[in-house]
Amino acid sequence: MSGNTFGLLFSVTNFGESHGPAIGCVVDGCPPGLELSEADIQPDLDRRKPGTSRHVTQRQEADQVEILSGVYEGRTTGTPICLLIRNTDQRSKDYSAIAQTFRPGHADYTYLQKYGVRDPRGGGRSSARLTAPMVAAGAIAKKWLAAQYGTRVRGCMQQVGEIAIDFESWEHVPNNPFFAPMADVSDLESYMDSLRKAGDSCGARIRISASGVPPGWGEPLFDRLDADIAHAMMGINAVKGVEIGAGFESVVQRGTVHGDSLSPHGFRTNNAGGVLGGISTGQDLEVSIAIKPTSSIISPRETIDIRGESTEVITKGRHDPCVGLRATPIAEAMLALVLIDHALRHRAQNADVQPPLRPIPAAVR
Repeated sequence: MSGNTFGLLFSVTNFGESHGPAIGCVVDGCPPGLELSEADIQPDLDRRKPGTSRHVTQRQEADQVEILSGVYEGRTTGTPICLLIRNTDQRSKDYSAIAQTFRPGHADYTYLQKYGVRDPRGGGRSSARLTAPMVAAGAIAKKWLAAQYGTRVRGCMQQVGEIAIDFESWEHVPNNPFFAPMADVSDLESYMDSLRKAGDSCGARIRISASGVPPGWGEPLFDRLDADIAHAMMGINAVKGVEIGAGFESVVQRGTVHGDSLSPHGFRTNNAGGVLGGISTGQDLEVSIAIKPTSSIISPRETIDIRGESTEVITKGRHDPCVGLRATPIAEAMLALVLIDHALRHRAQNADVQPPLRPIPAAVR
């Protein structure tokens, strides 16, 4: 009811604050028997953690995950899995100057209006630091999906500010701090350096793709697979837009183009993004998200204080000039969490269904 739990059969309850002693989550509903250790989870946390390049916040957090329950002798037991990540590099004094003001673009105003109290240290509960436990839970989902169905979830940067990024190869994504699918990222580095010097920030666009998704996942009408994907992506801090498949490009497409024709060898195109009628088609799931510019910038901006009086605010501290730079593993995790939940739902209701047609997942050109 309070909005801290995600998922139905595979549920993740997120807890903690940015500057509290620890953050974490409780994963309930993970099938038993999955081989699992901290080593399976840590790589994705390392991809998301701060301080990995000069282009992101220099907060130094190891983001070392601890499994406190739900695993015995290296395998999941089917009971709740508690994952803990300790905070070790808080600098709460950075926020003392803004405790009585509302930062434009932040949740300061809305949290105070809703709860009557707020934790100003690093944004408290509204901080993007709370995405780390979701990445940890998503790593469990990724491993189970890969083992059961061969499903692979991966993401990359499509655009940073005004700079569109050409897709060259997935192989380039792990080799640069932007998760960009291209070999030369010098233009992106120069762009980020200029933003930091100007005391400004920019947004980003990220692509997330899932291959090896069987047809049939999704629950019409209101638990559609694409609806749950959109719900998950909008639950990520700073996300302001979600596209499935062709997305807003569908507006200018004709029906003769947009509808994905079927042949005995597969779908001809994938404008639907792998979902029809809220149910997976067997094609790759294609999702794109828009992330707004970082709200914490050192440029002065107009605001009000808690008395409602006009003032000016400058947000000091350690912040990303583009929060989208570390969002790729977060988006991957959220897509994986949606998929494992729907996989378990489908297995519960439809395990005995024998489809009359063999799957035709491949898009042929």
